[in-house]
Amino acid sequence: MMKDSINLTGSICRKALVLWCLMAACAMSGYAQRKQAPLPPGLDAYVEKVLKVFHVPGLSIAVVKDGQVVLAKGYGVRKTGSGLPVDEHTLFPIASNSKAFTATALGILAERGKLRWDDPVIDHLPWFRLSDPYVTRELTIKDLLVHNSGLAPYAGDLLQFPVTTFTRREIAEKIRHLPLVNSFRSAYAYDNVLYLVAGEVIKAVSGLDWEDFIRQEILTPVGMRETLHRFSLFQQQANAAASHIPDSKGNISVLETFFEEGMSDKSNPAGGIVSNAADMARWMQVQLDSGKTASGKPLFTPATASLLWQGVNPMPELNVPAWIAPARTSLNSYALGFRVYMNRGTKVVTHGGKLDGFVSCVMMFPEINLGITVLTNQESGNAYNAIIQHLADYYLKTAPFDWIAGYRKQEDAKFARFSQLEQQALGVRDSNSRPALPLEKYCGTYRDPWYGDVTINMKDGNLLMKFSHTPVFYGKLEHWQYETFIVRWDHREVRGDAFVTFSLTPEGKIDAVKMKAVSPLTDVSLDFHDLDLKPVNKN
Repeated sequence: MMKDSINLTGSICRKALVLWCLMAACAMSGYAQRKQAPLPPGLDAYVEKVLKVFHVPGLSIAVVKDGQVVLAKGYGVRKTGSGLPVDEHTLFPIASNSKAFTATALGILAERGKLRWDDPVIDHLPWFRLSDPYVTRELTIKDLLVHNSGLAPYAGDLLQFPVTTFTRREIAEKIRHLPLVNSFRSAYAYDNVLYLVAGEVIKAVSGLDWEDFIRQEILTPVGMRETLHRFSLFQQQANAAASHIPDSKGNISVLETFFEEGMSDKSNPAGGIVSNAADMARWMQVQLDSGKTASGKPLFTPATASLLWQGVNPMPELNVPAWIAPARTSLNSYALGFRVYMNRGTKVVTHGGKLDGFVSCVMMFPEINLGITVLTNQESGNAYNAIIQHLADYYLKTAPFDWIAGYRKQEDAKFARFSQLEQQALGVRDSNSRPALPLEKYCGTYRDPWYGDVTINMKDGNLLMKFSHTPVFYGKLEHWQYETFIVRWDHREVRGDAFVTFSLTPEGKIDAVKMKAVSPLTDVSLDFHDLDLKPVNKN
């Protein structure tokens, strides 16, 4: 009886165990079905549609979620007509996304006691000056990174873009001649030149050039083995994306002379790093994990991580149209090499980058441990935004939105605006007017305090303008109206033809020359409008 009772009980227990296992399996299956997939369904098809709609030849994407790389992949081609595919190792300039590396380098040096964020810059660079003695004395290491010095937007970029003969130190020294147009720490005005100064600070306190410090202290520990720390190395790479530029109607062409006019190593601290999806995934992993590298060794401490992402300088609110309404942001500010804001109830840490024919974006959502990088070989920020926002919808679990349609409308509005502005600039002209002076009277050397010399000479009956430190700035002056000419650069891919207007004294001698880009498509770094050219020897 006891034996039979034991057998019956055992049978019942075995059946119960089987039933429990089946129920558990069903529950786990249901959980697996409910668990979010690592990537949005149909992502590849979505990206291919973005390439087509925005006329982007190729791009690469890195997605990091909860510490894991869930995507590092290329789409499209490196160069139109080449048939060479973009993959996760294809190199793209990340341009101003390099600024976060410069800020991180300063954070590492601060942790080592080599500097403090509130140190005056002149404590480390005694030769450095701004045009205002007070600002020179008070400008700190942190101020170099947050665009609040009082300089005009993109001030002094002609010292480095396109390629010039100036060294990084020479550019930093010339900043003293740039006027301050805002009160110190009162406004946001994006600049590149002070990041070059930050590079000089890194050299002064570490004993290493910016490039060597970035490679040795950041790229190597993070495992970014394919990332280039010198822009000059980019041209030598086999697996590299090519530059593609749009015209005023959005038609795309290859910028064949990219390396002649793009940039040189002098600008590396502001925008010289070249990377790919695989390596940018590693960079985001370290940033999202408060400085911890894959080896477990910290690149920097959580305290520095928090500081890098802490807003310092408030930024203007952007006017976001209804067709991309969910992209509206609030509490915009510039941190240390990053922009930070709130979007759809969550904090966003981001930055963009642009160089002729390339745009990129790094966007991180710390509260959900998500990082997204998109690198492209065309100048459509709307293309990368359509991808990033689509991914953000999925991970934030917000309602789907037609970002492709919204950003396509944004793109169309941009080119329509450009076309209208071009027509306005060129549409009002007195074609019967003539220059007040004989052409030879416009010849001579003209000098700007921060750039240097620009010469105008006669050849075969034409006026020719030449910038002494920028080889690609050489071209013919065509009379437009009155005392205004247009300089047409011989190097047609520069995309920077400019009005050149002469001011005369009551005696009919040239007193000054001002310049202004003709097209709204002209890159903002071609800051001709900031030049204040005076004749060296008056006629």
